Order: sequence, then C-alpha cells, then structure tokens
Amino acid sequence: MSEHRPDYDVAILGSGIAGSTLGAVLARGGAKVLLADAGTHPRFAVGESMIPQMIAWLQLIAARFDVPELEALADATTINEKVSNTFGRKRHFGFQMHRPGREPDPAEGHQFVIPDALTSASHLFRQDSDAYLFRVAVGYGCDTRQQWRVADIGLADDGVTLTGADGHVVRARYLVDASGFRSPVADKLGLREEPARFKHHSRSLFTHMVGVRPFDDVVDVPEDGRPAVPWHDGTLHHVFERGWFWVIPFDNHPLSRNPLCSVGVTLDPRLYPKPADLTPAEEFAFLAARFPAVERQFAQARTVREWVSTGRLQYSSSRTVGHRWCMMSHAAGFLDPLYSRGMSNTFEIINALAPRVLAALEDDDFSDERFRHVEELEQGLLEHNDTLVNCSFISFSHFRLWDAVFRVWGSGNTPGAMRINNALRAFRTDRDPAVFDALEKVPHTGLWWPDSDAFKALLDETARACEAFEDDLIDGDTAADRILEHLRASEAVSPVFGWKDTAHRFIHPDRTQMREFLRWAAESPLPELSTAGRQSLEAFRATGGTAEDGR
Repeated sequence: MSEHRPDYDVAILGSGIAGSTLGAVLARGGAKVLLADAGTHPRFAVGESMIPQMIAWLQLIAARFDVPELEALADATTINEKVSNTFGRKRHFGFQMHRPGREPDPAEGHQFVIPDALTSASHLFRQDSDAYLFRVAVGYGCDTRQQWRVADIGLADDGVTLTGADGHVVRARYLVDASGFRSPVADKLGLREEPARFKHHSRSLFTHMVGVRPFDDVVDVPEDGRPAVPWHDGTLHHVFERGWFWVIPFDNHPLSRNPLCSVGVTLDPRLYPKPADLTPAEEFAFLAARFPAVERQFAQARTVREWVSTGRLQYSSSRTVGHRWCMMSHAAGFLDPLYSRGMSNTFEIINALAPRVLAALEDDDFSDERFRHVEELEQGLLEHNDTLVNCSFISFSHFRLWDAVFRVWGSGNTPGAMRINNALRAFRTDRDPAVFDALEKVPHTGLWWPDSDAFKALLDETARACEAFEDDLIDGDTAADRILEHLRASEAVSPVFGWKDTAHRFIHPDRTQMREFLRWAAESPLPELSTAGRQSLEAFRATGGTAEDGR
C-alpha cells in the first residue's frame, strides 16, 4: 500500500450496533472513518435484552468520548421518546423451570428485578436502535458504503486494502471487523478454531411474533407464589433440560406502539439434534408442545418474518487482534444469548479499543503491545461466560442445582456494575481519563466482576460441582449443596438481597436494601468491595437514592 495514500484512517466492516457505535466514537475523536456493510438499514437483528452493565458501559462511552446521543438508549422512556416508540421495558430477568408434560411449579421460578434506583433497561427493537446509531455515526462524519461486500483484504505493515466484489478499492490505516460470524478477516487469516474451544454447546431457532400471550395470563398461581413483578414486564426464560425459550416483548412500555415479541429457543444439539424432517416452525411448535404452559403462551401467536434456524452457535478464534486490525465482539467469537451478555461485551470492547485506535492514529504506532489488552478482554469475556453458561445448561435438569447457579450468577451483577458506575461518576467530576486505566488493571480480565478473587473462586467451585454432576460423579443435590456452602461462606456475596437464602427466589432490591447493600460493601474486608462500596454509598446519600445513583 506504500505508493498510495490511505483513503481513511479506519475502515469498519459492519454497521450494526458495534460498528456504528465505534464509528461514531472514532469520528467524534477526529478520525476519518468508513462504515462498510454488505446489507443496509433498517434490518432484523436479535440480541435485544439490555442489562445494567451494558447501560453502564453505554453511559461511560457517551461521557468519555463526548457522544451524548448514546444516552438516548440508556433509559426505557427516553429511548421511546427520542429514537422510536417501538421499545419494550426490561424490569427483570425471569426464569421458570419446566418439565415435559407437566404444569410448571410456581416454586421453581426465579426473578432478579433490576432496581429502579439503578437504571431503566429496555428491550431493544434492533432495527430501530441500530438504524439510529448508524445515523449518529453518519452525523459525526462517517462515510458509508452499504450493500458493499468485501471480496479480498490486503494486510501490510503500513495499512490495509479492501477490495469490494464490485472492484472498488479502499485503503485505510486500520481495520476493524465488526461484521459478525461471517468475518472476512477470520476467513482471510484462517482464525476460526474448529471446533470452537468452548465447553458449551447450543443451537437456536428464533423469529418475531405477534399474539404471544403474557405468561401471567396462562398460568394459575396462588397469590403467595406470584413473582415480584409481572412476568410480562421483563425478559422471560423458560428453562428445561439443556435448553431455554426466550420471550422478549416490545409492547410492555406505556409509550411503545410495537405489538411484536422476540421469541426463540436455544438447546444443546447433543441432546436435541437438528431434525431433517421438520421445518423450523414445526420444530418450535414441537418443542413448545412438550411444556403445557409454554404451548398455551404461543397458542395464538403467529410469525411476522421467517424463522432462523442455526447450527452450533459457538465459534472462537485463535487471535482477535493483529497488526493494524481487530476482529471486534461477534466477529471474534460467540457463546450463547443466555444472560444477555452480547451487547454489554460489545460496549466494553469499544471502550477498550477506541482510545487505543485514536492514540495509534495520533502517533502512528500500531504495535501489538498497544492492543494486547483488547485481545485479552475479548477472549476473557468469552471464556468466563462459557464457564457460567455451561454450568447453567448442566443445572437446568435439576432445580436445586439450577437455583444454586442462579444465585452465583446474580450475586456478581451488582458489584460488577458498581465499579463501572463509580468510574463514570469520577470522570464526570474531574474529567481525568486515568480512572479508566484502573478499570483495566484487574486480575481476571473478562470476568463479570473482574477484580474479585473471591468471586472468581466461587465461580470455579461452581464449575467443579456442575461438571462432577454432569460426569455422574455426584448427584444434583450434592452438587447444589457444595455450591451453596461456598456461596454462603463467600465474602463476595452479600446477604442483603437474599442470594444466600434459598427461600428468596424473587430478588427485588428496594431503596432500603440498596442502602444496606452499599453499607455492607463499604465495610467489607475485600478491598475491591470496600472501596467501590464507599464511593457508591456516598453517591447514594448525595442523590437521595434515585436513579442518578447508577450514573
């Protein structure tokens, strides 16, 4: 490329939520950016369920890189007012266990309600959220080439050359592949690991539907067994042996006028091989019919678009970063949509990658060492999520074991988000970017709560117990007892919300409990908890325990 001047500082392949957000950030920082995509907007996409950590990263990126338009996505009311009136509300993570041919037992349901004092999460109608982010990127100066398929990639010491199927050539100083599974960079360099290295196995069927009944309307539950908030107010997971259905409504916010519901099922192909004699619609109906309440929920539903039926979802890459290129987020690898980690991971990676790219453009230093953390983060996010999701699928066949795994997962959520929110508050106060360096200096890069040895130890014990159960070395009750013993003894797990008490299946922190949790954290012998707890408690008191606490 040496005899040609580059057309762009950065070329980004893929203009979805990852590529468009990164493009907006880099263009706002002064880079000349091309957003190239084989498709166009608006378009269907799944990965619709927001989580508090994702919102925290979104707000942090908006403040750090001065892209205030991102804030419109950070609140369920605001997104319906400023983007489009098509977004649902996510008040909780809901889980109900099912067994073939039987009505669900209300005592085998869980909820983790997202505290209103922290944030207001949404169900993203991705065709509208992604198109909005694309427009934001264009507004900051990104050039675009839509419906442009890359036929070849040339990687050189001094830059990157992209050749389109139409013969058009683009030259750039740096390349980000945010295109997803069919990554041109992975294909060019042969980076896909075959098979994927992850322990977890799943495949999926999914679509959008109308006429999906609220689960609250199809089950008869005594008042003392009802969940903390209606099932329809959040993301519902119907779990069964080695699989789960998702139900993500877009009509559950007062401002939404969207009748659609995202529906899908994810299941282990080793137990449920893909049938050759059923269409995806027939297979979904067959699977739903195994569970009476699930079948009732979908009895009046009809699809509004074609079904998607996948092979194994898991894929991994031997490398995700190289000289002048990065495979970002879903181009690098994928695990499973359980726990809605995809978008959170994407924004965490943007926060790590964007400042390094801008600095490299400034001093023309694209050394591998500068980008090493991005590689470690991308691989770590996948590895640690593999551990948790694999444990979850193993446990779905035994309620007490699943109950224990649910508690391990849930207990790390609030501390994991708290450290991000503390960094955001500190930056808003003194505008010192050094606070972001501290977020990266952690012993367990990519873990949900990455600076806690105690939480990592609890997750490791959970994996050992679940895998021993999977190998028939112990029974489910013994595995559950082992996990619960470690959870109750762990200094990383607060007793305030009910994670240590199996009588509490519906975790619904109120303002008083949030204050008690922060006091507990502030007094913790664990330094990663005490420091974050004191900072959060001070903010909580200063704002009177409002939604500003999480910001």
